[in-house]
Amino acid sequence: MKTRIMYIENKGDGISGPARIGLVTFSKSGQSVYYRGRRFQTLSGRGFKANYFDCETGEHYWISGCKKDGTDRLYPGTIEIDLDVRQRYWIEIRKMPERKTQATIRCVGKYGGKAKGGR
Repeated sequence: MKTRIMYIENKGDGISGPARIGLVTFSKSGQSVYYRGRRFQTLSGRGFKANYFDCETGEHYWISGCKKDGTDRLYPGTIEIDLDVRQRYWIEIRKMPERKTQATIRCVGKYGGKAKGGR
């Protein structure tokens, strides 16, 4: 099965929640992904700021490819990077090998900065 380093954010408490960078495995059909022993099924476009749900708990998640600039979150928060992918994330995705031991990212989020045209 195919694996990929991805951004995983739990949306269980609303539009922003705990987030991680980790290695997910895709099912053969592509309808499910697996992470840390949990199975996530696609919401097929029916989620609000979420695209997968945890098959056991029903909680909603946003799971996507990692952005090269590290701006994965919509809203400000911390992103934890799993130890087993940390070096690959910093070297291959972010192109910042000097940070290969950094375990977290403080992300301002897409909607966390000043509004365009603001002072």
